[in-house]
Amino acid sequence: MAAREIFAGMPWWVKWVAVPVIALVVFGGLIASVVGFLFGLLFKALIFVALVGGLIYVVRRFMSSTSSRGDW
Repeated sequence: MAAREIFAGMPWWVKWVAVPVIALVVFGGLIASVVGFLFGLLFKALIFVALVGGLIYVVRRFMSSTSSRGDW
């Protein structure tokens, strides 16, 4: 409750402009590195899913073509 009492006497621009700007300056590098890490992880996960899907497609296609040759 002490934070509310401190901010109660402050103008609106301190609460809604100055404090967020200070937080971005102080924690901006940390926020950027976390967001970059999450985007990199998402990109790697999508690449992994695409490669596994492609591998399954190729194996199924190869298996169906070899089984149809055996029917001769």
